[in-house]
Amino acid sequence: MPTISVPKRSSPHSGSHARQHAHFTTERINTTTAVVTVHGDLDASNAGLLTDYALKALTRNTKLVLDLSDVAFFGAACFTTLHTLNVRCAGADAEWVVVPSKAVTRVLRICDPDSGLTTSPDVASALSRKSDQRPLQLVENT
Repeated sequence: MPTISVPKRSSPHSGSHARQHAHFTTERINTTTAVVTVHGDLDASNAGLLTDYALKALTRNTKLVLDLSDVAFFGAACFTTLHTLNVRCAGADAEWVVVPSKAVTRVLRICDPDSGLTTSPDVASALSRKSDQRPLQLVENT
């Protein structure tokens, strides 16, 4: 199972010198499905790394579960990662589901108020979703 550990930069105003990390892992569930799990904090300093890591997992699979349930901090800038994955999955005709933590859910309430991204309460539920359960996408009339 591939793993990457990304050090988080310390804030110059932080009272603590301890470095926090984001850890990414991928688990292949079957020949078409991967679960990318993230532990730690996500912000603008490591969001691009998560985007690249998740897209790499997507190139070998048609279903992606992004497990963010153990993410303690999720900066608003990280919503771009979720949007990018949504666009790429749609273009590749791949399914994907986000399993959010409370921190991720707070950002989604602001950045995705219409619930355009598919979420699931846990990985087991995400894996059991059938492809016909994908939410309808709104299309503008021209």
